[in-house]
Amino acid sequence: MSRTYAVAAVAAVVLTTLLVGGFGLRISRTTSDFYVASRTVRPRLNAAAISGEYLSAASFLGIAGLVLVHGPDMLWYPVGYTAGYLLLLVFVAAPLRRSGAYTLPDFAEGRLESRQVRRLVSVLVVGAGWLYLVPQLQGAGLTLKILTGAPGWLGDVLVASVVVTAVAAGGMRSITFVQVFQYWLKLTALLVPAIFLVLAWHGSGHPRGTFDEQLSVFRADHPLYATYGLIIATFLGTMGLPHVVVRFYTSPNGRDARRTTVVVLALIGTFYLLPPVYGALGRVYAPELIHGGDADAAVLLLPERVIGGLGGDLLGALIAGGAFAAFLSTASGLTMAVAGVITQDVLPSRGVRHFRLATVLAMCVPLAGSLMVSRVPVADSVGMAFAVSASSFCPLLILGIWWRRLTPPGAIAGLLLGGGSAFLSVAITVSGAVRPPGWPHTLLAWPAVWSVPVGFLAMVLVSLATPGRIPPGTNAAMTRFHLPEALMPGRHR
Repeated sequence: MSRTYAVAAVAAVVLTTLLVGGFGLRISRTTSDFYVASRTVRPRLNAAAISGEYLSAASFLGIAGLVLVHGPDMLWYPVGYTAGYLLLLVFVAAPLRRSGAYTLPDFAEGRLESRQVRRLVSVLVVGAGWLYLVPQLQGAGLTLKILTGAPGWLGDVLVASVVVTAVAAGGMRSITFVQVFQYWLKLTALLVPAIFLVLAWHGSGHPRGTFDEQLSVFRADHPLYATYGLIIATFLGTMGLPHVVVRFYTSPNGRDARRTTVVVLALIGTFYLLPPVYGALGRVYAPELIHGGDADAAVLLLPERVIGGLGGDLLGALIAGGAFAAFLSTASGLTMAVAGVITQDVLPSRGVRHFRLATVLAMCVPLAGSLMVSRVPVADSVGMAFAVSASSFCPLLILGIWWRRLTPPGAIAGLLLGGGSAFLSVAITVSGAVRPPGWPHTLLAWPAVWSVPVGFLAMVLVSLATPGRIPPGTNAAMTRFHLPEALMPGRHR
């Protein structure tokens, strides 16, 4: 691939991101603009922004890499990533918007009237956000290295710098426009090359790869258990992802929050038709990546392998731009979510100046982690963040919204035992302290199978054991969650 075209594409995406972010700065006036865009983002625009930040490096590069290595079993990733929004639509979207919160810790404190619960949720939000940010930065480093031969750390630092600049400049207003632009860029960057790749494959006589050889690269050696772990994590983890949840607070009302979710299902469902195509074609044209440990690079390399010449260079440059948009959009949303929590729960003031300081703090730790921790396939790494979310925030949201008897001690027990154990399992897995094969590694690498039930059971059992701790404002909170705004004048914010 021509380095000139690749560098030009990446530079164009970075420059456009900064320009669009600058436009957001011009119309960001209040603290509410920075946190939730003053709750004025309409469904179609919000859905494109959610899709833009949700479709991360795991979606753009990782799914194709896993399909390349492990075959059709990995199609559970796009299915799970999409189906999670069905559960979010049914159980969470509208009540969460009606809560009037800015962040997950706001929701937790408002529902349970407990500062302890708020602090614990804040720690988990920051931890999950950082865990999710690391593969975005590492994916950027891999992409820039493959496309230009630059040192791997350069991509990490470049994405971190652009994200901090865009988020600190205009907050939620700014990144909303950035993420809308980046969703459509990512879809175009995969769709257009895929059409030409399939036509080239068809014109060369339909050569076929084989998926008979099922290799194990970081995968558990108990595939059925790993599959269930993946399904549970992706189906239930979506509703608790901090950067996804915070976008529903930007909707004008609960009805618009539901409409937003329906549009998101259409947008991400369309996108997820494309990565498996690249994984299947990778088996035909780049089978050496299976053994080389760089399967995530299949999407980037296929245009040159299949088409070549100027056409391959141009298509490769388009994919390069889309890949960088994936890193930037997801990293922007995560940084926004983490910075909001740091501003409200760590720094002494909640003003715009402290929000900008929090943005820098939100990026420093994952940047250091991406530079020091060895690479893990991005889809697997993101799957771990989903497991933490499914084990902690999912029980808190489901029970907090739908069960009146939830108590602060119950919530704390569930968050510690469910989310805490999942987070510890992920940390041990990434550190390499427990290596495959064997059940210990399998249980730690795919914790959602046991950590999600632990989180739910702990919240329910401890809440039942502490009936005297039910918050006095529970009935008012439940009414606010479930009554349409029109029936509660003055309550929707």
